[in-house]
This record gives sequence, structure tokens and C-alpha cells, in this order.
Amino acid sequence: MIVVTGATGHLGRLTVTALLDRGVPAGEIVAAVRDPAKAADLGVEVREADYGRPEKLVAAFAGADRVLLISSSEVGQRFAQHRNAVDAAKAAGVGFLAYTSVLRADVSTLGLAGEHKETEQYIAESGLPHTFLRNGWYLENYTEHLASALEHGTILGSARDGLISGAARADYAAAAAVVLTDDRHREEVYELAGDTAFTMATLAAEVSRQSGEEVVYHDLPEADYVAALAGTGMPRQYAELLADSDVGVSKGQLVSEDTALTDLIGRPTTSLADAVAVALKN
Repeated sequence: MIVVTGATGHLGRLTVTALLDRGVPAGEIVAAVRDPAKAADLGVEVREADYGRPEKLVAAFAGADRVLLISSSEVGQRFAQHRNAVDAAKAAGVGFLAYTSVLRADVSTLGLAGEHKETEQYIAESGLPHTFLRNGWYLENYTEHLASALEHGTILGSARDGLISGAARADYAAAAAVVLTDDRHREEVYELAGDTAFTMATLAAEVSRQSGEEVVYHDLPEADYVAALAGTGMPRQYAELLADSDVGVSKGQLVSEDTALTDLIGRPTTSLADAVAVALKN
């Protein structure tokens, strides 16, 4: 049995779908979620699970051969929550744990990388057989916010001309499904990234080309970008994290020539052009 945590999130839902597409019977998949009512449409068994409630996690993992631990979205609390999940997996006798980390977590200078590095170390020391899925940036990080770009004719950031090897969430989900269903991928560290890197200026040009509206990329100092994000109502801590990640892009933190993602899924990763096209249709 395979348990997918965070299964009502974007990546979790796509991973459940990818497992079903690979022929895993619905009865062999468990969606572990905080709110079971939100998972009723997944078509698999649903169990309540909360990273902050260890007793719920042990019950959710009962009988599981394999668990996909999708990283928590609660920055600052991630490591403690992940530790609970790892301990629960060990207590439940789980045979294999895959964890969604971040690109080059062991050496990354991104502010968000610290908790991923701590989690990887804890998993490695736990004795659980494991694999780290070090996901690069999601194309949706950019394409889900095109309405604002089109309204103002501007995409803001602090990435300068840094390259981003982004891929779609569905690509990362497909890779996770492969790792969860093929024992050849155990005890591996996969640096997962898109096939073709792009800059923020390239993104703006692609949005302009497909929409017929002029959109330009405007680069800001980090502090100004934080202020702009916070000015939209975004919590300042999150705004600072996003701006820090953009600065990381300018330093090459989110570009990679590793082909592991394409190798795992057996096809090219989703292109920027295709991701923009999908976003503009929705």
C-alpha cells in the first residue's frame, strides 16, 4: 500500500492521479489529509493525517509499504512537522519513504532550503529506506499569476537574468509515482529540473507573444520586491521568502542541467510555452 501525504494539495492530487495512471489499484493507495472531506473526489482510501498530530500520522501510515512525504507548506514549522511524520512512519513499520525536497538542498543558499536539509538529514539518520526527490521550481509558480501581469503589463522580481530550470507540477508528480512503484529507485537522491531553462525576461516575452498584450519584466532590489509583494496583502515572512528565492535565481540556485526528471518520466518535461498556454486558457 502507498500513502501520499498532503494529498489534497496540488502536488498530492497529481501524484495520486499519476499512481492510478501507472496501474496502481485504487484500493492500494491512501490519501493522507488534514480534512478528509476535501479528498472525497480522489477515488482512493482517505485517512486523516496532520503533521502536527503524531498519533494521527501513525494511524494514517498503518499497513503502508511506501510513503510519499510531501513537504509541509508551513515555513518555519516544517522540520518539526516532518520529524513527526518520519517518526510515525518508522513506528508504523513503513518500508520506504520518499521525500519532496528542493534542488540541491544540501548546498543550496536559498532561505527555504534549510528545513529541507534538516529533514533529509533526519530521514537519513532514521534508518528508513528512502529516496530524496529534490524538486526544482514549479512553472506554476509563475503561470498561476498571469492575470496580474496582464493587467499591469509587468512581471516583478529580483531574479535579474538568472536562469530557472522549471517544470510543471505534473512532471514532478509523475516522477514521484515512478519512484514509489519501482524499487530500482530506492536509496537515491534525484535532482529534478526542467529540460530548458528560462529567465524572467523570457517568461514575460512568452506571455506577450501568446496573449498579444505587451508584458515586460521589471527587476527590483530585494527590499523593494518584498515591499511590493507585501503591498498586495501577502504576509511579510512569505514575501521575504519569495524575494530571497528570486535573489537565489540570480545566483544560479534554481538552474540545473541534470536530466533525472526526464529520465524518470520517460518524456520531455513541460515547456514554458505549454505552461503559459494552459494558464491563459484557464
